[in-house]
Amino acid sequence: MKKRTPSRDYPRTARLNTLVQEIVAEELERIDDERLELVTVTSVVVDGDLARAVVYYDHGKGEEAEEQIQEAFGELRGRLQGAVGRQAKVKRTPELRFEPDKVIRNALRIEDVLRGLKEAEPAPTAEPSADEPTRP
Repeated sequence: MKKRTPSRDYPRTARLNTLVQEIVAEELERIDDERLELVTVTSVVVDGDLARAVVYYDHGKGEEAEEQIQEAFGELRGRLQGAVGRQAKVKRTPELRFEPDKVIRNALRIEDVLRGLKEAEPAPTAEPSADEPTRP
């Protein structure tokens, strides 16, 4: 069985990942939709056959806004895909799918846990205990 190489390992696909990310990010800046304020495109992964692309995003609105953001992307997918088709100049425009970037969220959770552990550590005492001899 032949092992599949991830699409991001091919230079053309890697360039297309970056190009699609830039196009979608620029188009989001032009769109006047409150649901997409503070939304940042963190990365794009285009399939090797160029049929599909996953656009990963993050936002500073909290978990409760996720449904509204997905709804906005659903409504604007055609416009964003059209912008990619016009500007990328590829034979076949990949179908866009939008997903929250869980890597960033997981990293923030880990950071919070580590910070909590550090705060929970007992502080070292500056005074010597009664069992320790003191220096003259």
